[in-house]
Amino acid sequence: MSASGGTKAIVAALVANLAIAVAKFVAFLFSGSSSMLAESVHSLADSGNQGLLLVGGKRAKREATPQHPFGYGRERYIYAFLVSIVLFSVGGMFALYEGYEKIKHPHELDNWYWPVGVLVFAIIAETFSFRTAIQESNALRGKRSWKEFVRHSKAPELPVVLLEDLGALVGLILALVGVSLALATGNGVWDGIGTLCIGVLLILIALVLAVETKSLLLGEAAGLDEVRKIEAAVVDGTTVTDIIHMRTLHLGPEELLVAAKIAVGHDDTAAKIAAAINAAEARIREAVPIARVIYLEPDIFSETEAAKGPDREASPGGPTPHDTAH
Repeated sequence: MSASGGTKAIVAALVANLAIAVAKFVAFLFSGSSSMLAESVHSLADSGNQGLLLVGGKRAKREATPQHPFGYGRERYIYAFLVSIVLFSVGGMFALYEGYEKIKHPHELDNWYWPVGVLVFAIIAETFSFRTAIQESNALRGKRSWKEFVRHSKAPELPVVLLEDLGALVGLILALVGVSLALATGNGVWDGIGTLCIGVLLILIALVLAVETKSLLLGEAAGLDEVRKIEAAVVDGTTVTDIIHMRTLHLGPEELLVAAKIAVGHDDTAAKIAAAINAAEARIREAVPIARVIYLEPDIFSETEAAKGPDREASPGGPTPHDTAH
């Protein structure tokens, strides 16, 4: 997996969650706290999720085949989407069920120091994991806000780990509040309410992840900065005089497909056009290294059509009026 895959952050989260899951389950056995049981399942689900991200990153490295000529880069998106499903079903829905059962059949907590001690330990461990994810993300997000980074990042791993760690920290605080209120009042209902809140939190995070990874699965274009660089690299001002229309598509986080119809002169020879296309492809790869697959189609230049500007609304599925006019 590439550096942008956030392998260090994933491994840190995996180690932390495995240790926390065991500690939480032991605390549940000694205390009977439903918050502890929900949190132990949450941490176990998170551990499985980090495993899925690592598997997705490894499988995405496979070489292209005749059946999959553009490679397997999108496997990282598929496994990230599976994470949202696991978080929703295993984490969120289980916590809602467990919270409902605890509210329906409340009982006092036994050995209160177990859940409290484990929650404090878990908060410290999750803080370390969250800090690692933040450091990894800061190297990539630049001047973007955290919201923009999560919404527009083409590599799904770091946004997933960030949201999981944030959800884990907030969930631990909710569990600690629920356990503390249950101890203070002697009413186990508060433990159940804390568990319900954890379930709602996990479901909300899972829905955010599902929406963002669905967009990546459908296929997202290159960012605006990359599009501008590609446009500047295509036109040489002599043979390639304009871009009639262009499409970009992420085949994976570090793999970009570029397809463009370019304008050339009526009297240009085939050899001159071929040389210009080869040079344009080289310039594109130099400007945007992740542009791995490039298709440039030459068309006859028309001053009338060129005056209308690049046809960026042209359908990628068939000819348009602009296409037939050139």
